Order: sequence, then structure tokens, then C-alpha cells
Amino acid sequence: MKQIRLVFLIALAFAALAVAGCGGGGDNESVPGDAIAVVDGNAIPKSEFDGLISQAKKSYKAQKRPFPKVGTAEYNVLKNQAVQFLVQRAQFARKADELNVEVTDKQVDARLKQIKKQYFAGNQKRYETQLKQQGLTDEQVRRDISAQLVQEGIFKKVTEDVKITDKDIQAYYNKNKAQYGTPESRDVRHILVAKKALADQLYTRIKAGEDFAKLAKKYSKDPGSKDQGGKLTVSRGQTVEPFDKTAFLLPKNSVSRPVKTQYGYHIIQALSDVKQAKTTPLKDVKASIKQQLLQTKKNEAMTKWVDSTKKEFADQTTYQVGFAPPKTTSGSTSASTTTSQ
Repeated sequence: MKQIRLVFLIALAFAALAVAGCGGGGDNESVPGDAIAVVDGNAIPKSEFDGLISQAKKSYKAQKRPFPKVGTAEYNVLKNQAVQFLVQRAQFARKADELNVEVTDKQVDARLKQIKKQYFAGNQKRYETQLKQQGLTDEQVRRDISAQLVQEGIFKKVTEDVKITDKDIQAYYNKNKAQYGTPESRDVRHILVAKKALADQLYTRIKAGEDFAKLAKKYSKDPGSKDQGGKLTVSRGQTVEPFDKTAFLLPKNSVSRPVKTQYGYHIIQALSDVKQAKTTPLKDVKASIKQQLLQTKKNEAMTKWVDSTKKEFADQTTYQVGFAPPKTTSGSTSASTTTSQ
């Protein structure tokens, strides 16, 4: 079994966090010396930041990549992402109280049990070995799982009133009807060779009555159809133009003269009538469209909520000297703030 990087299993992939900036009063010497920031009166210990950086170093090492040196642009990006992850997590914890989102020890135990079962076959020793390799403690894992459950609970609360109507589904279907259709198709067989002279010879032999399939198995250079006697099903517009045009113009059972494409020379035989294009009825895709639109709308609601939360905490978040995020105009939301339900 491939080594499991537990840090990612518990949604601590802060290196993928988009630096959107959580606002705040910038560098503030009043922040305790052992903290990187204070969110609404609650200090974020520097030890948590150090833990993230330590885990990032292990990740780089596992990928055989040199960890960026302190002061470099790459390190600063990593540093800012780690800070924003921790600040956002603290802000979410405060908002969870307002939304009556509560995470119990029982819930944390259940999620951890699920992780152990899925990735460690329920083996406690393998789990503990992984913790040691990652430089984590069981307490840290449980804290991070709790934070993830808080996030999921907030997502559920924020999006519980999101609805998708039949009108929404119909509009999306009408606008994207092409993706629910299948183009014209046809069963054909062909022989592909590099030289026109050989193609002409084979065409003559086929017209004289020799078995097309046997000649395809012997001479064709197309690995995808050779062993099937050159047989394949083609869809309109999905092969190179000269081949596509000829394949759909041929009368059933007729054989084309050699057709040149970028791959060589083809002899094509039409084996079936052209099967007409079809569009999947709305009733057959309605459920999947609804789920897709619902998730998109929930993600948009969550993004709006996160942006609102950032503004709300702008004057309640202060940073240790050297830890304030760069000023940005981005309204992007990290993947870690959007939770599929």
C-alpha cells in the first residue's frame, strides 16, 4: 500500500490554499510573542504554524524536492498560506458558535475510526507509525478532524436553504443540450498502410473478392482495429476529416479507394447504415443536472459567506510582526472552504 500522507486525509493541505487574504490590522506588536495572530481575542499559537511548516517539509522531502529557503518568494507563499489556513480556521470556530454548530468527541472518534479503516485497514499500529513519520500526535489529528467537522457543519448550515427548481434544470438542459447528445455513428472497417502502392494493391484484391478482414489482420498498421479485422465504430466528427467524410458518405457494404490522411492510406468499408444522432431525454439526466446545479449553488453560497466572514473579522484579526498577509484584491476562496455534502 502506498504511503498515506495523513496531513492530506484530514484536510490540512494548506499548501493548496489560495491566498485570498483574511483582512486584519496588519503587523501588531501587541500580539503575544508566542502567537502568530489574534482572532477576536483568541491567540493562534506559533506552535501550530511551526507544525504546518514541519509537515510541509516532510511533504517536500517525500517528493524529493528541496524545501524553499526562508525569505524566498516560494517560502513566503507557503508561509502566507499556512497563516491564512490557521486564521480562517479560528474565524470559522467563532462563527460556529453563532450558527449553533457543535462538534462532539463522539463525532471526532467516528471520523477518525473511518480514516483508520479506510487508509490503515483499522490497524492502530500502522496509524501510529504514520503519525510518527509525519511528526504528528493523536491530539493534533483529533483537533484537525474537529476543525474539518466544524467546516462541514457550517457548510450545511449556510447552504440548507439552497434550492434548485425544475425551471433551473430545464434552462440548464436547453443551454447545454449538445452535451447530452450522441453524434451520428457507423460501423466500418479499414486497412491502414504507409504506401499508396500497397494500398492500391489491397484495394484491387478486395474488389476481386479477397477477404477484407484477413487482409486487415495481415497488413493494417492500426493497432486499435487490426486484430478485429479492421472493424471499429466511428462517430461523426471524431476522426480526421478525410476519413470521417469518406466513412459517412459510403453506401453500406461498399469499399472506398485509398484515402490519404496524416497517418497514411486507408481503405474503408461501410458495414452498417449511419446511425442517427440522438439526444438523451431530460427525464434521464434530470437527477444528475439537479445535483450538479445544487452543488454549484451551495458552493457559491459558501463563497459569499466566507467573503462576508472575512469582512466581519477584518477589524478583529491582528497579526504578529512579520505574519500579516500581503494585501490582495482577490475574492477567491480556497478549496478548503467549500465542502461537498
